[in-house]
Amino acid sequence: MIEKRSFDSLGRHDADWLAARYHFSFAGYHDPNRVHWGALRVWNDDTIQPKTGFPPHPHSDMEIITYVRSGAISHQDSLGNKGRTVAGDVQVMSAGSGVTHAEYNLEDEATTIYQIWIIPKERGGAPFWGSAEFPKGERSGSLVTLASGYADDQSAGALPIRQDARVLAATLTAGQSVEYPIATGRHAYLAVAKGKARVNGVELGARDGAAIREEESIRVEADTETEIVLVDAP
Repeated sequence: MIEKRSFDSLGRHDADWLAARYHFSFAGYHDPNRVHWGALRVWNDDTIQPKTGFPPHPHSDMEIITYVRSGAISHQDSLGNKGRTVAGDVQVMSAGSGVTHAEYNLEDEATTIYQIWIIPKERGGAPFWGSAEFPKGERSGSLVTLASGYADDQSAGALPIRQDARVLAATLTAGQSVEYPIATGRHAYLAVAKGKARVNGVELGARDGAAIREEESIRVEADTETEIVLVDAP
């Protein structure tokens, strides 16, 4: 089953500093059919204007993954962490028992991000933050695991999260394809960060999403230069 969620169908919030599109119910947007997808709770497509951002605010018991699509995002939190994550790279904040953080676009151009929230296996635990560089050349034509709850993925460089889930990305040229197995009972969600692709024959355009389950595997075929992000969650 593949449920296409076109960009035009997403929830929306527009302010002078932020244009947000919601793949799942969030803030003032509620759709009872789009509350979560397994342990995947939030997938926001945010465009943040220069010299603006999210002021300090608290989180707990959530794995928050930020995938930067263009520009850069600057992070600071109550643990003393500070960092700048640029396009193509990823940061993870495991909120655990509680943390306050802020996210700013300090650049001279708009920054676009995917903000992805995954419900952890257990509540509590010490919060942590980390970021990693994932040069696009390393994932040209193949899926690379950016964040994961599995030790083997973490030892290979994926950022840790507290759930049996993976966040993956790939860049494809026209005509390239990648495949990914979907285990029984799993929930996959795929978004096209740019370009155009077919997922098991379902056509997706730029910034469209697809909720996937009960498929043995997916085959993503790019019709042009394409960038995809995929979550595999219980």
